[in-house]
Amino acid sequence: MSRGPVLGDPMDRSRFPVDPWRLVERTPGHHDLGVTETLFTVANGYLGMRGNPEEGRDAYAHGTFVNGFHETWEIRHAEAAYGFARTGQTIVNVPDAKLMKLYVDDEPLILGTADLEHYERILDFRDGVLRRSLVWRTPSGKRVKVDSTRMVSMTQRHLALLTLEVTMLEGDAPIVISSQLLNRQDGTDEYHDASAAMGEGVDPRKAGSFEHRVLLPRMSQVEDDRMLLGYQCASSKMTIAVAADHTLHTHDDADVVVRHDDDLAKMVYRVQADQGRPVRLEKVVAYHSSRGVPVRELADRCDRTLDRAARQGIGDAVAEQRAWFDAFWDAADVDTLSERSDDEARATQQAIRFNLFSLAQASARADQWGVPAKGVTGSGYEGHYFWDSEIYVAPFLTYTQPALAKNLLHFRSRMLDAARHRAAEMAQKGALFPWRTINGEEASAYYAAGTAQVHIDADVVYALTQYLAATDDVGFLLRHGIDILVETSRMWADLGFWRENGTPTFHIHGVTGPDEYTTVVNNNLFTNVMARHNLEQAVAAVERIRRDHPVDFRQICARLGLEDDEVAEWARCAEGMHIPFDEGLGIHPQDDFFLDREVWDLSRTPDELRPLLLHYHPLVIYRFQVLKQADVVLALFLQGDRFTAEEKRADFEYYDPITTGDSTLSAVVQSVMAAEVGYHEQAWEYFRQALYVDLANLHGNTVDGMHIASTGGVWSALVCGFGGMRDRGGRLSFDPRLPDAFDQLTFALVWRDSRVRVRLAADSMTFTVVAGTGGVPVSVRGSEHVVHADEPLVVPLGEGGAAGTRLGHELDEHPQLGGTRADGSKITAGVPEPIPMADEAPELAGPPPTDPPAFGLQD
Repeated sequence: MSRGPVLGDPMDRSRFPVDPWRLVERTPGHHDLGVTETLFTVANGYLGMRGNPEEGRDAYAHGTFVNGFHETWEIRHAEAAYGFARTGQTIVNVPDAKLMKLYVDDEPLILGTADLEHYERILDFRDGVLRRSLVWRTPSGKRVKVDSTRMVSMTQRHLALLTLEVTMLEGDAPIVISSQLLNRQDGTDEYHDASAAMGEGVDPRKAGSFEHRVLLPRMSQVEDDRMLLGYQCASSKMTIAVAADHTLHTHDDADVVVRHDDDLAKMVYRVQADQGRPVRLEKVVAYHSSRGVPVRELADRCDRTLDRAARQGIGDAVAEQRAWFDAFWDAADVDTLSERSDDEARATQQAIRFNLFSLAQASARADQWGVPAKGVTGSGYEGHYFWDSEIYVAPFLTYTQPALAKNLLHFRSRMLDAARHRAAEMAQKGALFPWRTINGEEASAYYAAGTAQVHIDADVVYALTQYLAATDDVGFLLRHGIDILVETSRMWADLGFWRENGTPTFHIHGVTGPDEYTTVVNNNLFTNVMARHNLEQAVAAVERIRRDHPVDFRQICARLGLEDDEVAEWARCAEGMHIPFDEGLGIHPQDDFFLDREVWDLSRTPDELRPLLLHYHPLVIYRFQVLKQADVVLALFLQGDRFTAEEKRADFEYYDPITTGDSTLSAVVQSVMAAEVGYHEQAWEYFRQALYVDLANLHGNTVDGMHIASTGGVWSALVCGFGGMRDRGGRLSFDPRLPDAFDQLTFALVWRDSRVRVRLAADSMTFTVVAGTGGVPVSVRGSEHVVHADEPLVVPLGEGGAAGTRLGHELDEHPQLGGTRADGSKITAGVPEPIPMADEAPELAGPPPTDPPAFGLQD
């Protein structure tokens, strides 16, 4: 197995009590500030505000991020070559509007040093509002109650609402609230400690820093109760404006002092507060950004957003938010509780809903942008989009929020021209989507684990065809989808080649699969299997349009220059695709030469040398059979109907012991496939690893932002792993594996114009149409049924119940590694011993490089 099991409850419940609908913190922590800042982020997919305190201190990394808002910079290659990525893209920390500093008797509230009699911070999954309440005893002995709220609107994309209420519980006192807009990207506040957020060593998963001023001042103004800052990025030329309205509610004497310059605007409210009379400041914030619209225009947009919010009022905005989340949870909730559920079950339910809530915060209002690997919760991976969106996030959106899935696919379609350009640069026909990007250009400086991952084309098509099957959105296929299908198929047909050896076979060389510990190989199984699916789906779509939409077909052929011979060639390439298989071991090799390597014995690799990418040179890792994440096993999941049950089990048993789990993308896939092939304890353990990736900071880098792909994978592990759901050939099928920890599992799926609620129990599956007209065909363990709108469908599961056919054993803790190759040679297992050069020859160690290498692009 990749990592050790998550034993017991990994969270400190004295600090974070169990609550199925909320994340609650009862004591402020100082050792894990970065983690809690990420966990308590409020976001809507466009705008994200990290969980920093209103007062500014203490903080690991202040952050407010706008999806897609980035700076560009020249990538400096030590040895450049044609086609290397030239322009880096990094998400920008936009001006911070969270700041509302508080002073009582001229003493600042600083959480790290304050005498707190009470503290509670709550992120409510039912309305997306972050609430904090504390009682502070000041140095002079006065008691002050401080309540605050923070919300980023799901219904009004550019809007955030913040409140701060201060009540003197004992004694009167002068209080000061300094509400600010601060450009932290280029400026600092008076408390900034540059070393506070700096970790030890080099971690290529983190974002780099800029050597120049990023945000060039274009506007700074304060008028009445409204203040505004506007900027343009120095290199990307993107523009942004942020404005804040204020309303002070008090019965006491008050005045306000204003100040603004290039990097700071603030309104300082001074109140002579009497005991028992609350002072409440409401701060309504608007962010607008653009690829190049003048800041003045963005300022006008901010004004319109704030004017509309003022007419609506904060109360109505919060109610509107609650209604949005009510609809979201009705479609997206996965319920595992029953009347017999204990605290452990309730803790699991809390973690499930936290992961699903994080998906909403990452995607709901991404709109014209994609879903970054970290959402808008941090700067990790520079704010880039990877294949995460299509393989791990899109399935959740397709089956619960199809309109959001459509937005995600439309983002890729708008990137198609840049993908065509990249393909031409790589001497390929068609289109090649970038491995990592914000603006559509390839930004992966390490091509072996970046550009070589051409499976990104097939990943986009996988998400597209899954969406089309679930929604039958013919309009999207005709307007956008067919262009993606055609251009990606052209790339595959051009990239591969035919080899005559009896029956002609189609091969794809010089690529990297999902496993970034094995790069630039021939016939990576995942790539070939997914490319075959890509080609087959393109042929099917062309034939469907030809048959059902002849007028559109002629227009498409003219627009894309599509010929019948070309489509026929795609069909031949798919049919002749080489799928590696080793008769000696009875498994599918990850690539043509994977089995030529010896096995890395992970059982002999100490935890302090994990993840491997931070402790071994890439070439050392590449020489072994060792996986960063599921590769062949992922193909077994996504294209499961192309493998037999025996093949799936053999492949899973071979690859599981050599998969490190250094990537958070892996455990969810291993959970799904462990459930399918019958290793139920492993399925549960992998699920728990994924479930607590961020809540328990299992990979040690939650400080840089949420692992959004893993949160999407949690949904897949529940619905596809334990629920056994598959979408094959345009119909839903189920082969469930209810874990012992659950008495039942309930989830909803959108299929065409209906939403069906599915309840899995130990002895049955129940399907109920909760919206739409029904008539949804489903298959349950091979038996065919139709779910009608007028009555629930109950399908008995028979002997074995939801656990299915158990294999009677679990994976060995010390499995047999390697085996005998087809040529009779033995595969040996070992581990390289790192030599402590820095200790023996410190003059050779040197300082870490200024720009960390882009190896291990995903975690």
